[in-house]
Amino acid sequence: MLARGLAKHFRDVRAVDGVDFAVAPNECVGFLGPNGAGKTTLMRLIYSALRKTAGELSVFGLTPMQQRKQINAGVGVVFQENNLDEDLNAAECLLIHALYCGLSFRTARRRAAELLEWMALSPKARSTIRTLSGGMVRRLMIARALLHSPRLLILDEPTTGLDPQVRHTIWAALRELKRQGMTILLTTHYMEEAQQLSDRVLIMDRGRIILSGPPNELIGQHLERYVLQASGLTEVPAATDGIRHERAGDADCFYSNAEPLLQALYDRLPTRSAVLRHANLEDVFLKFTGRGLHE
Repeated sequence: MLARGLAKHFRDVRAVDGVDFAVAPNECVGFLGPNGAGKTTLMRLIYSALRKTAGELSVFGLTPMQQRKQINAGVGVVFQENNLDEDLNAAECLLIHALYCGLSFRTARRRAAELLEWMALSPKARSTIRTLSGGMVRRLMIARALLHSPRLLILDEPTTGLDPQVRHTIWAALRELKRQGMTILLTTHYMEEAQQLSDRVLIMDRGRIILSGPPNELIGQHLERYVLQASGLTEVPAATDGIRHERAGDADCFYSNAEPLLQALYDRLPTRSAVLRHANLEDVFLKFTGRGLHE
């Protein structure tokens, strides 16, 4: 997949504003950004749900919209919103979609049964969609996207609103797909999710890609190794050589490559609401997109 100068405008809104990126086969790439950064619009351009305003985009060497049918035959999409038919049961949902994708009835039944088993949904095969939990619905949507054995899987906020147990179950399934060689594009607000799954992340803001690279490399390149995060401080300790300070709202973050310096500062803080930890991808994200609200 290759994009050069790719843009999508809605009147005066530059939802995607001239982005360049490439995705290699078998790679998992995470797209991060605040609300309105352009992530979902970009995904919709890739699977031919929107027509680009400018630039170039190639998927499997084909041109979206012009060769939409050929591209979508190799793409599975897990949408941000639940768009399953709630009057169907889980097995019917998969079977109908498989037939729509052109699978024979025998193959459709086999694939539906395989994916229900893989997603631990076999006991719910005859349950209607409206009776399923949120986590079951998300797993069923992933199963549906995989029925036609796509080369590329696009997941738009796949675990939003799910509890940690379900989130980790979905992560395990996505890791298995990566081991099988599937190319995955992931949009998410969960920095841990991106760090766990992505070979590379692309951080977007206001329609542009402002940073890209492997998560651990970005952390090492752009941040100190350790962070002391505290809240409720009425007075910030005096500046110390080797420690960098940032403040957002009632939260204070102190960064340093020397853990003993932060440990000594931690011991002096007049608050119990403090934690000393390694820097992570969320710290990088906030450094480049800011700590204020994007609305």
